[in-house]
Amino acid sequence: MRSVRLPPMPAPRPRGAHKGDAGTVLVVAGSHDMLGAAVLCADAALRGGAGLVRVALPRALQPLLPLAVPAATTLPRTVGRVRAAAAAADAVVVGPGLGASAATRSLVRAVLAASRAPVVLDADALNVLAPLRAPLRCAGPVVLTPHPGEAARLLGSDSGAVQRDRRAALAALCARSGAIVLLKGAGTLVGDGRRCFTNRTGNPGLATAGAGDVLAGLLAALLAQGEAPFAAACLAAHLHGAAADRLARRTSERGLVASDLPRAIGEGMP
Repeated sequence: MRSVRLPPMPAPRPRGAHKGDAGTVLVVAGSHDMLGAAVLCADAALRGGAGLVRVALPRALQPLLPLAVPAATTLPRTVGRVRAAAAAADAVVVGPGLGASAATRSLVRAVLAASRAPVVLDADALNVLAPLRAPLRCAGPVVLTPHPGEAARLLGSDSGAVQRDRRAALAALCARSGAIVLLKGAGTLVGDGRRCFTNRTGNPGLATAGAGDVLAGLLAALLAQGEAPFAAACLAAHLHGAAADRLARRTSERGLVASDLPRAIGEGMP
């Protein structure tokens, strides 16, 4: 894969823009043990510029999410409701905080079958697909966002092998999945099988729980606003890392927590 530079930033919005112009993101994330993953993902999607964010949750958790993300709406997380919402969304993100269960596998399959828009598969949406044996089937583009451990599970390898040759692992993931891949880590890589972007922003403060949930939400927001999938993945990695760099200058790398990131991302959006 040939190395490429960061794509151009999104153009400013027209003065007459309304929320319908900014796209709808469906977030399929969170669980009784990990509701925070859905909160972080939804907040990041809104700070990333999505006009509307809908979060599919178990019914018992629906009343709780607006307390943390008032601008997001919710829907019951049944396969039928998720399938219908995925068909209507401009981008879908699946996986943060879901748990690697049979129910998660059913949700991933439902989204891939129903969506015509871009789909971001993160965290447990990747774990239930591992090991990946054939290209993913979806009418819309798919972006995978594994960290090295998830990449290793998808490839039937180990994280040490992934880290020893990250570009080779990226190429293998692109070839095996037929998807765009954002391989997280120091020097995050984005590839589509032909091109490879190396991100230069970010710092060790991002080694904290929930940072990946924020990245997934930001990526979905860029996709919902019409960015091409490869460009959106490159820009998401760059903007996410730049937000972490701003926070490290204000406080410290060690003191950075994931809930700080969405507002810092909003500050850096064009």
